[in-house]
Amino acid sequence: MKTDIFSRKADYIGITGSVLCIIHCLITPVLLLTSSVFQNSALRVGYLSLDYVFIGVNIVAVYFATRHYAPHIIKRSLWGFLGLFSISLLLEDASPVFQYIAYAASAGLVITHLLNIRQHKVSHTH
Repeated sequence: MKTDIFSRKADYIGITGSVLCIIHCLITPVLLLTSSVFQNSALRVGYLSLDYVFIGVNIVAVYFATRHYAPHIIKRSLWGFLGLFSISLLLEDASPVFQYIAYAASAGLVITHLLNIRQHKVSHTH
């Protein structure tokens, strides 16, 4: 019963996690340059490790969103964007291009979760 409720909310959790990750990635450079709080390396490392939290949240959200009701194309898209998102976040220090790929993959996750919500509503009204 609880997993069924979580499955219905998984798309919303995934959207929230992806949007928060985009916001996090956009404001991090500004905070690192302008805030004396982030000059402390322990705080900076803790803040930057939020990437792993976003990956974890999105793994759980995609798992539950695709577990029962999602059409095959949406399942493949969510898992594909999740893989691209995770790899890009892990490799973003290797090249700036990975940061932009992570933005695109995060946007792809948001759009695909929205499509899954729409598909879910359409299939349950008929």
